[in-house]
Amino acid sequence: MSHRNPPNRPSEPDSPHPHDPPGKPRLPASLRRVPVQERSAERLTRILDACAGVLDEVGYEELTTRAVARRASVPIGSVYRFFGNKRALMDALAHRNLDAYAERVAARVRGVDRGDWRGAVDAAFDEYLDMKRTVPGFGLVDFGVPSAPDAMPDANVQVAERVAALLADHLGSPLDERLRRTVLVGVEAVDAVLQLAFRGRPSGDPDLVEEARTLLHAYFARSLD
Repeated sequence: MSHRNPPNRPSEPDSPHPHDPPGKPRLPASLRRVPVQERSAERLTRILDACAGVLDEVGYEELTTRAVARRASVPIGSVYRFFGNKRALMDALAHRNLDAYAERVAARVRGVDRGDWRGAVDAAFDEYLDMKRTVPGFGLVDFGVPSAPDAMPDANVQVAERVAALLADHLGSPLDERLRRTVLVGVEAVDAVLQLAFRGRPSGDPDLVEEARTLLHAYFARSLD
């Protein structure tokens, strides 16, 4: 579900604490200044929204902070007040995507019968597909910056931790190493298949998408049935 990134940055700021509630938002380490006032928070949101829109239009390599500032209708200094460079900007967008994903999956899971792990897994899978197809910028930067050595550490680990916490809560089971490992392997495997499914097809190859779902169900059944 993410682009692989070498974990060259210390992982502590991004790593979930074991007692954090599922889906708890965490500020990216790349953010220079934490917005305190509502006006500042709104400006940060506009900058990230603009970044996602420009990203869809020109791609990661051609995106510039100046273009983002123009799209957001803010001075270039406002961008640099929050971000040191475009990689930091992308990192923050990836974090926002992850927080939004966790919140949206949690909302979907609330409509699934307690104990129904297949329904919960489908909720996480379907929400990722919806965001991939509809959220600006998500198709290029979902939860990690492509080939950025200073991006947040292995984004799939972060995704798996959020999903495992939601699944444990839904099933009323402990968030132990076995569940964490099962979800991480599932995320990694599905990531590879979905990259293939969306290669050259913005909405994804439907047959490959369903193969990914089948793979998830078969693998999770070994631990959760």
